Amino acid sequence: MKITRTQLPLAAALACALAFTTAQAQQVPLPKTPADVPGPAAGTLMTKEYVHMVGRMAYVWGYPMVNSHNRRAGFAYVTSQNGNVAGLNGGMVPMAPIGQTGMLTDYVKPEQTFVTCPNQDVVYGAGYFALDKDPVVFQVPDFGNRFWVYALYDARTDEIAEIGKPYGTKPGFYMMVGPNWNGQTPAGITAVVRSSTELGFAIPRIFKEDTAEDTKAVQPLINQVMFYPLSQYDGKMKNTDWSKLPNFPAPAGPGGETKWVVPEKFYDQLPGVMKLVAPLPGEEALYAWIRSVFEAAEKDPATKQALVEAFVAADKEIIDPMFQWKYNGRSAGNGWYSPVNNAQWGTDYLNRTATAKSNMYDNKPDETKYIYRDYDSEGQQLHGQNNYTVTFAKGQEPPVNGFWSLTLYNDKHVFHANTLKRYSLGTKSKSFLKYNPDGSLTLYFGAKSPGNDKESNWVPAPDGTFSLYIRVYWAEQSVLDGTWMPPQVLMVK
Repeated sequence: MKITRTQLPLAAALACALAFTTAQAQQVPLPKTPADVPGPAAGTLMTKEYVHMVGRMAYVWGYPMVNSHNRRAGFAYVTSQNGNVAGLNGGMVPMAPIGQTGMLTDYVKPEQTFVTCPNQDVVYGAGYFALDKDPVVFQVPDFGNRFWVYALYDARTDEIAEIGKPYGTKPGFYMMVGPNWNGQTPAGITAVVRSSTELGFAIPRIFKEDTAEDTKAVQPLINQVMFYPLSQYDGKMKNTDWSKLPNFPAPAGPGGETKWVVPEKFYDQLPGVMKLVAPLPGEEALYAWIRSVFEAAEKDPATKQALVEAFVAADKEIIDPMFQWKYNGRSAGNGWYSPVNNAQWGTDYLNRTATAKSNMYDNKPDETKYIYRDYDSEGQQLHGQNNYTVTFAKGQEPPVNGFWSLTLYNDKHVFHANTLKRYSLGTKSKSFLKYNPDGSLTLYFGAKSPGNDKESNWVPAPDGTFSLYIRVYWAEQSVLDGTWMPPQVLMVK
């Protein structure tokens, strides 16, 4: 291209302008920490649809944490109304003042509805903590060869420690502290575990065979399972006769689990929970996004109404369907489903919330593998009017280092009361289970008896829908990696 004399001044001016611009260019600071990332601008008008979208997301994300805090508040209220001592709510559920635990002395009663999907393989304990107020000391007796595990949770329902038979935990004293604790560890404390949140929750699980002899044998061990404030620690192993716990009166429940998250109250509860539960790394933007809508709602009744509408809709349209097992975890083969990251959810908000809805407080997979289903081999809902079989081929029962069981739950995910007082079968039932001539094991499920010769292997079902649930405690690797699969559920025709 040829440049004329008249174009030269323009070209020179343009070159000078470009040189000046280049010389004056400055790098915009790139964010290096979450605090460097700006959030939503305050005062921005929000459409109803936008508020609905953020509200639904906030409800799914915050559901487990609000659930946890409401359960802790329930423990605090019930014990405060009953002399601030440990006891059995409704004569069934162990409760204790915040900072302590209570223990059962036998399997949980089938009438309880505090938590869905309990098992009748272990003796349970339970207790909530406010770790910003006082660290908690817990005792580990010498369980010998008996399977046991203390599941310790934070407000997100993640486990925070590995305490139990699978980990070789030694007898002694241990301490649980909050995220900001920096005190001195007293002499005699074997180890300290730290919760990521000030809310802590403990569920001791102690295996017991389904015999009167083992129930008696486990009592001295259970009586040493105690959690108490650090201020009460004196270096001496304490004992409590849990069989003498008082019964706390409780109103009759709705037949299913208590509704721990009420969408109409979520607006008032989530902000307080968010103040107590710090963001996980990477969640800072999510917190800012949710808070921006709540701040707008504080100034605008229409925005608040839209948020509450979103919570109600999310509870019905998103949360309620999560009660179905097919929305919990992923396929485990042969029509069963199983989570793979239970109690170590991270940002898997979908499965974290599904489990909070369907069966709160899972153990980690290396402690317990949970496998469940609602349908038979033909994809039809399990129903008590039919009879079903589950047959484990010889040598193909769930491979475990601990124990296994197969439990039947009604449509509310709680036990179905029956005259046999039987709700599950498995390792605990070895004294009466009958094997087939070829060495296989067939279990029977249905409202009607499969016949006198098969009743030892029968779990009665309601005359309605039900589900089946396998627990594999301290599973072998073949269960964890999916190379072992549970057998099909076949309807007897």
